[in-house]
Amino acid sequence: MTENTAPVILVVEDEPAQLELLSYNLSKEGYSVVRAEDGESAMLLADEVEPDLILLDWMLPNISGIEVCRQLKRQKRTASTPVLMLTARGEEEDRIRGLDTGADDYVVKPYSIKELLARVRSMLRRTRPGSVGQTLEYREIVLDPVQHKVTRGGQSIKLGPTEFRLLVTLLEMPGRVWSRDQLLDRVWGRTADVDLRTVDVHVGRLRKALREYDDRDPIRTVRGFGYALDQD
Repeated sequence: MTENTAPVILVVEDEPAQLELLSYNLSKEGYSVVRAEDGESAMLLADEVEPDLILLDWMLPNISGIEVCRQLKRQKRTASTPVLMLTARGEEEDRIRGLDTGADDYVVKPYSIKELLARVRSMLRRTRPGSVGQTLEYREIVLDPVQHKVTRGGQSIKLGPTEFRLLVTLLEMPGRVWSRDQLLDRVWGRTADVDLRTVDVHVGRLRKALREYDDRDPIRTVRGFGYALDQD
């Protein structure tokens, strides 16, 4: 994984052995793993944690994975969160049903861990491209997460580690307004004991660095809420 905060993956699986296997292999790849063993817990955690990806088992106690997926896609906070269904159902009709409820992809059991991890990387490449080493661009700003380089208009920009992670987050979704709480979770991690004002300090440093050769401010402040990368 690159230096920015690891993508958070919510794994929803009621079989302890499968849950442990998935959690181990995802953690080994550098992802931050959150676990749930039933649909109710999954929906609560999805709203609380705002994961970057959800691995969701079809067969769950009480509430099925299909119903969990349907409800997650109806909620504003989780509607755009990619869902990868894990299912023992290989029939075409079942696969279509899963995709129709909003699942973004599916893997049929028994699956290979290598295939599953490849699917995870592919989905994160669309939602968190910086986390899988993909170059990020917005207007004249270019960030290379592998070489840890940033340029604006061809001019090299020097950033500290925190400002770099902050810019990765903003570049992954230009125009999206991030609250200070969301930036804390994404850039510093949920367990970090950091004051909200720290976000403002580092945004200020990032702004200063980005305006070294071009005075146009690419970061928009949304008063009382947060920030967005939005030059317009």
